[in-house]
Amino acid sequence: MTTIKIITGHYGSGKTEFAVSLAMQLAAKGRKVALGDLDIVNPYFRSRERAEMMGNEGIRVISSTLGHASSLDLPAVSAEIRGPIADPEYDVILDLGGDEVGARVVVAFAEDIKARGYEMLLVINAYRPETRDLDGVMRYLEGIEYTSNLKFTGLIVNTHMIWDTTTEDVLAGIELARQVSHRSGLPIRYISAIKSALAGLPPDIEGERLPVGMYMRDAWM
Repeated sequence: MTTIKIITGHYGSGKTEFAVSLAMQLAAKGRKVALGDLDIVNPYFRSRERAEMMGNEGIRVISSTLGHASSLDLPAVSAEIRGPIADPEYDVILDLGGDEVGARVVVAFAEDIKARGYEMLLVINAYRPETRDLDGVMRYLEGIEYTSNLKFTGLIVNTHMIWDTTTEDVLAGIELARQVSHRSGLPIRYISAIKSALAGLPPDIEGERLPVGMYMRDAWM
């Protein structure tokens, strides 16, 4: 069954890495995938920067009306995204800015998204100062819901130290996500990290494991 997945999270949470990794995973399974880069807030690590790579895997990348050039820092989201949103043959991934300002972009598409059905998933990184505790995460969660006119359906654990991420880092993120889950009623849908960190997790921990491809970072970063 195809889906619309809206991926959002605070700056530095790793939401774009997750969105690109998920798109690549689905494409590798032979799915018809479209990724919409709706992040008009963060000029760094935008999914559109890997448009050529994803295009080579058959992924349809949609971003600005002005094209994918990363130097174009204008809030010009292409209405082309309406096509895949309305097309049930597509798995649609929307990479959305992770605060109230960034969430405004999706309002223009909210009714179409609701009509088809969707998941909106919050990426939680316990190592970011603004989301290192329950109250911090809930402020972002509630603010994005209020602004976007959409409701969250699940959580993504993505607490990391980039290439140095350990299983202990992931477990720390899971503990915070469980607190958010208890407060909000939202399930943990994914646990995302480099493969070596995921490998050490107990098998009974909730959430689908998704190894990140580190597509947004070169090896030296």
